[in-house]
Amino acid sequence: MNLPQPSPEALEQSGHLVARLHSLIEDQGGWISFATYMAEALYAPALGYYSGGARKFGAGGDFITAPELTPLFGQAIATQIQQIMELSAPHIIEAGAGTGLLAADLLLELELRGALPESYAILEVSGELRERQFDTLAAKVPHLAPRVRWLDSLPEHFSGALLANEVLDVMPVHIVAWRADGIFERGVALGESGQFVWADRPVNGKVAEAAEALARPLPSEGEYVSELNLAGRAWIAELAKRLDKGAMLLVDYGYPRAEYYLDSRSTGTLLCYFRHHAHGDPFLWPGLNDITAFVDFTAIAEAGFEAGLDVLGYTDQANLLFNCGVLACLARRAPETSPDYIRSAKAVQRLTGPHEMGELFKVIAMGRGIEQPLIGFLRGDRLHAL
Repeated sequence: MNLPQPSPEALEQSGHLVARLHSLIEDQGGWISFATYMAEALYAPALGYYSGGARKFGAGGDFITAPELTPLFGQAIATQIQQIMELSAPHIIEAGAGTGLLAADLLLELELRGALPESYAILEVSGELRERQFDTLAAKVPHLAPRVRWLDSLPEHFSGALLANEVLDVMPVHIVAWRADGIFERGVALGESGQFVWADRPVNGKVAEAAEALARPLPSEGEYVSELNLAGRAWIAELAKRLDKGAMLLVDYGYPRAEYYLDSRSTGTLLCYFRHHAHGDPFLWPGLNDITAFVDFTAIAEAGFEAGLDVLGYTDQANLLFNCGVLACLARRAPETSPDYIRSAKAVQRLTGPHEMGELFKVIAMGRGIEQPLIGFLRGDRLHAL
């Protein structure tokens, strides 16, 4: 891998996390699930990727999300959020708000439409990101910043719109290997020189139930490796318990189950990101890399349905944005011949292009007490694919 090198300070921080992981593996008898490893690598207090202090988003970070590309993403999404609030209650919760840009863009657009929420709550586990979100809102929407508050956990009851952009893909996943001699969970152990190594154990408990429910035929030779996002399913179930009336809008990259577990994806979907370089080694510099897995949207829909929610729509990001008027937002931005318009049009192409984010990213809406069709899914709904 031809990757840029971390700074000595970053390597020192990663070393502290390595020591923590070594102790955890030894305390657990020499083996931990990959889900446990991923949770530590991303969220260990002060050391994990999202709980440490490294910059993550934008040109100077490790990846760029849709709100970083253009405010047009948030301006279009506002159409769907406004409708959900009108059909339920004028409140918004955003889970995992990144740098706070999406919150700022949404609030400005909703203010322009005369549809500001009474409250905007951000559910964020990273203290460093909370600070960045506060600074972003103070700089971009100082008059609206007092409307925003931060949550440590989900409220007991909530009505309104819940939004999560690229949250499900960073929830810790279990890795499962289907082999001719059975189904195994792939976890993490320590090699002879103390390095992290893969180690398989027969599946058991909830991992076994979920793996067996997929009814994937065992290969005659070799193995088929993929991920199970049990944390994502549990999160949806918790959201459902608390949602009295309204809908959640979840945006992420992934597939319906029929496409997720194709034979061609026999090595899984796990990816790591370091300074805009994608690679496949989650053991490299723990705490300095983002670790992600594509989302099985069928599993997410099942979790919502089993928890009593209605699955209100499923489509790709391009259809959602077009249905929500992204082109109208672009048209009002600047004269068509201006540099700003041209830059914005290129960003919209990246958000909606079939070979870029438009097809790869999907959107699912689930809710309770919503009787009208949602605007974002009027054309191009793919519920049948789930």
